Amino acid sequence: MKPALRTSRLRAGMSSSAPADVISSRENRWLKRFRSALHGADSGADSAIGVEGPHLVEAALGSGARVEAVLISHSGERHLARLQSKIPADAPILRTTDRLFAGVAATEAPQGIAALVHPREASFDEITRGCPLLVVLAGVQDPGNVGAILRTAEAMGATAAATCSVAGVGTSNPRAPKALRASAGSALRLPLMRGAAAATMLLQLRVAGIKSIAACPATPDGAVGEGASRALRPWEVDWNGPAALWIGNEGAGLPGEIARSADARVTIPQAAGSDAGAVESLNAAAAATILLYEAARQRGTLT
Repeated sequence: MKPALRTSRLRAGMSSSAPADVISSRENRWLKRFRSALHGADSGADSAIGVEGPHLVEAALGSGARVEAVLISHSGERHLARLQSKIPADAPILRTTDRLFAGVAATEAPQGIAALVHPREASFDEITRGCPLLVVLAGVQDPGNVGAILRTAEAMGATAAATCSVAGVGTSNPRAPKALRASAGSALRLPLMRGAAAATMLLQLRVAGIKSIAACPATPDGAVGEGASRALRPWEVDWNGPAALWIGNEGAGLPGEIARSADARVTIPQAAGSDAGAVESLNAAAAATILLYEAARQRGTLT
């Protein structure tokens, strides 16, 4: 037996005298764990999440998250040479067939590698250290939007993110399968705090000396309040100090009380013309991209 194979068997918790180290039953407990996690069925504070594909597995291995196990199929063996040195010694490397791997995978074209990981939840103190640029998602429900916003946030130099519930509407779990794939791993790398109520987060940011900037539609409705200050254009906002960009629900936006209580409101102007009014507002992820780009430009984080 080659040394590398012997090592992989021992790491998978099997005897070196076993005839094979490949999981061959769909009823295997590990396959059931992976199937549940990869489809987002696990629940609870300490439940593992499933990450699938070499890019997301590599992101998880480099994120500091606790890795519980790695699953490899025959076709996924090609990724192991590059990633094996990053897999913790106490995390078993499990092997199965391509057919059984496809049965647990959540993607249509599985690449033969997945991992069970336990991401670390960041605290408020951790996400507000230094001169932070935070992204606060308040009631953003589409997982694709959530993932895309976090991906842009990391690319534009945001230091952390938070998800909040607002007016009884929660934000989609950024580490659920669709959001995680849309984030391209950013949901694992970017410090993330979840679960705070929007009003509580707004108050905590104010006490911490962090300016809250509420993204609002180009034509704010009366819910914002007639007495509210004029919404600024992105380039009129001073993004250089500690700041938190608030992005609201795709349809309803931020509630009036949040917009009124923020330190500033920002709106993205649209092109003039007869058809301009046909687009009521930008997609949440598109709006976040424009605003975060301006923040990055002012803060000098672009290369």
